[in-house]
Amino acid sequence: MRLLPLMTLSALAMGALPLSSPAVAQVQTPAPSAIPGAPKATVQKLTVHGNALENALEGDSADREVFVVLPPSYGKSPKRRYPVVYALHGYSIGAQQWMGEIHVPQVIEGGMAQGAREMIYVFPDSKTVHNGSMYSSSATTGNFETFISRDLVAYVDSHFRTLPTRESRGLVGHSMGGYGATRIGMKHADVFGALYLMSPCCLSARGLFGVTPEAMQAYAAMKSPADSAKLQWAQRGTLAAAAAWSPNPKNPPLYLDLPLTADGKTRDDVMAKWAANAPLAFVDQYIPNMRRYAAIAMDVGDKDGLKTDTETLHKVLETYGIANSFTLYEGDHTNRVAFRFQEQVVPFFSQHLAFGAAK
Repeated sequence: MRLLPLMTLSALAMGALPLSSPAVAQVQTPAPSAIPGAPKATVQKLTVHGNALENALEGDSADREVFVVLPPSYGKSPKRRYPVVYALHGYSIGAQQWMGEIHVPQVIEGGMAQGAREMIYVFPDSKTVHNGSMYSSSATTGNFETFISRDLVAYVDSHFRTLPTRESRGLVGHSMGGYGATRIGMKHADVFGALYLMSPCCLSARGLFGVTPEAMQAYAAMKSPADSAKLQWAQRGTLAAAAAWSPNPKNPPLYLDLPLTADGKTRDDVMAKWAANAPLAFVDQYIPNMRRYAAIAMDVGDKDGLKTDTETLHKVLETYGIANSFTLYEGDHTNRVAFRFQEQVVPFFSQHLAFGAAK
């Protein structure tokens, strides 16, 4: 998600924004100072086919853009294998835009220059026709949860010199990506060994917020999913949530159910489906999985409306005796993310993933 005025951040905490919010371009964020002599990483742009994404009803491609950041020694040490960190972007941007916002590869190079060990970083693009997949499983959007945890991992392990064990795989995400890392992390601890959640959105059950009869009229006028490009940013966010969490293969042209009826009444069945996709609602079901992680960390800015839910998740895990770190840093939703990635995320995985012997 994007940088927004503080007055909207309480809505962000529940995964929504007022309908009056304008479309927001890529955020320009400050970066840590480049470290002279930092080892240089190599970025490769790939296309990865997701079997789990085939035949998505809203028409998004199963071929996804993926960026792989290889460490400096990768080309020089042909027998060496590396841990892998999978990094998930937020809503309304793709992988390449998020890499720009957090200043990749500079922050990865900076982290290594400050002592972090060499790893492979993978940035998959999960943007959809409605601006974001929610990293969920849906006949309408495709199964992005399985694409990340299975298809992508299998591709990376078969095409790069990885250490193909859960103990050598990390998962991190910011905002919607933080939601994705939370959701996928809870359900797929058999795949990943360490977990870092950056300002995760949508941890609590999403409410109606600005879903008004007027907005419903705009949705009713749509002839295809592609028409969402004409809508306001927040209206598209509602469609993204509905496509991910209340799909309906029998309801063309959007193949989703919305939370209001044509006469403005709340659909409790849809709201129940949305609530069922809130990690704070289902975390208790996955406590055994969360115990498997070598380390879990989460952070959020003190001026970010997502801070309350993030701290609540931290406290839930503590209640079950699951060690995890929570950091409330000075900042808003995006302005410190590049610094956090270099100074916290990169060292975190360097410390907590399993490394093979250097060759």
